Amino acid sequence: MSERLVVIGGDAAGMSAASQARRLKKPAELEIVAFERGSFTSYSACGIPYWVSGAVPERDDLIARTPEEHRARDIDLRMRTEVTEIDPAGRRVRARDLDSGAEGWTAYDKLVIATGARPLRPPLPGIDAPGVHGVQNLGDGQALLDTLEATEGRRAVVVGAGYIGLEMAEALLRRGYEVTVVNRGEQPMSTLDPDMGRLVDAAMSGMGVTMVNDTEVTAVLTGDDGRARAVATKDAEFPADVVVLGIGVEPETELARAAGLPVGEHGGLLTDLSMRVRGPVADGAIWAGGDCVEVLDLVWGRERHIALGTHANKHGQVIGANVGGGYATFPGVVGTAVSKVCDLEIARTGLREKDARAAGLQYVTVTIESTSRAGYYPGAAPMTVKMLAERRTGRLLGTQIVGREGAGKRVDVAAVALTAGMTVEQMTALDLGYAPPYSPVWDPVLVAARKATAAVRAA
Repeated sequence: MSERLVVIGGDAAGMSAASQARRLKKPAELEIVAFERGSFTSYSACGIPYWVSGAVPERDDLIARTPEEHRARDIDLRMRTEVTEIDPAGRRVRARDLDSGAEGWTAYDKLVIATGARPLRPPLPGIDAPGVHGVQNLGDGQALLDTLEATEGRRAVVVGAGYIGLEMAEALLRRGYEVTVVNRGEQPMSTLDPDMGRLVDAAMSGMGVTMVNDTEVTAVLTGDDGRARAVATKDAEFPADVVVLGIGVEPETELARAAGLPVGEHGGLLTDLSMRVRGPVADGAIWAGGDCVEVLDLVWGRERHIALGTHANKHGQVIGANVGGGYATFPGVVGTAVSKVCDLEIARTGLREKDARAAGLQYVTVTIESTSRAGYYPGAAPMTVKMLAERRTGRLLGTQIVGREGAGKRVDVAAVALTAGMTVEQMTALDLGYAPPYSPVWDPVLVAARKATAAVRAA
């Protein structure tokens, strides 16, 4: 007797789960129905800033698998269809066709919730005016591109200075705009410690971006035509022909909340290691993954909401294996992220200083300056590496890197060390690859580990 798997959400986590389940179960054993309220599936939202900038020429370059390709794999994918209610007791979902308005219930034996995250959009005057754009999905990206093509002025204001905000600042710079970034934090990139954020601030200013920090936006001002014309703060106005919101995201869990499913401190669904939703309401039949869930931080030991495509795809693979009759787990994350703004590379993994304090940890910090290659080799670029280690034990707690070409991906060494629970002293013995075109004799991450080891011994 066949079962039915219903998937809510047609992007990374949802369709990865559906595809993996289909590999394990034939259509006669498992019927798969997927609902997606948008017009695209399986695309790279992380690539949208590069499409907007022109570095990625075509929208379709960001699409990994089309609806037609999913259907060819015996997945009943229903586009522009929004799930409006989950009934766990009856094991069914209610969905509405956004074009026809038709509604109906679909029963499930197993359910996957992959509703993603939604951009933060503060309730400010003018926030919904024409010319104000978020960049969460491909439709958002296309709308922004349409505005850029139709706008004669060349002034842009980006609200927010996290990864998305700074990447969008680069995209607009590359399109010839004068860019102002308004940031309520003291420094850009709140995922870094303030001293490392200051390096990003200086680099952004050096690129020609006007950075306005420690400033709260109070309104988007509109002209006689109703379109955005400026961003207002308590003390100033910043003229804008286009406004881009890069404030961040929050889990899209309204459906799950209404169904009585458990959510955590950050609003994300709570799951076990198999990505099965916890609690009696789910009744063992509901899984969740992607940007709508919270994940275990392996360094901190608590759950966090981290919206990244890498996690979403892994969640989908784990869910698909489990609903398809196999076995897989997702143990957690160490909080690794990397970004590029023009030629600046920014990376971090593990805990910041304020995270370590919040966790009740005693720690030491070190910061070193180095280069991406041997100093005598052409193209050697500077980088700054900051490392946190636990006092007494020497356990690595976190690493942050800001530099030029060749800096960002070095964070992966620290991410592996964090996952393995290594001490900074153990890190100094890592047998990393060396040649002058790739690193100095002592890789910058190992230089930081040596200095951290000395700091631990002296503490």
